Amino acid sequence: MNLTIYHNPRCSKSRKTLELIQDAGIEPKIIEYLDEPPQPARTEHLAALLGLTVADLLRKSEADFAEADDLPSLTDDAALAAWIEQHPAVLQRPIVVDDDRNVAIIGRPPENVTELLKK
Repeated sequence: MNLTIYHNPRCSKSRKTLELIQDAGIEPKIIEYLDEPPQPARTEHLAALLGLTVADLLRKSEADFAEADDLPSLTDDAALAAWIEQHPAVLQRPIVVDDDRNVAIIGRPPENVTELLKK
């Protein structure tokens, strides 16, 4: 199984999701997205894999979102994806992608990842 996790090591949900993956004997590719934000096309792809809009990937409780004075329209996926690259703290976390099956989940709660691990 070939998994990628968009991970924030300071987030307990992200750490728990990673732990569940590793406990299943899988060593995923770990992308610490705060240091290496996804490029806009990748963010749009992640949203599509999840069956969501880019706006659905936003953590609206984050200060970067609430205090933003440069936030584009929430209906403009391309502009939002570019904005997320500049403000990666607003991205939902963790996002886990099964690269072999081209499917993804958001690890909130972390146990969501078990759906990917069953296959």
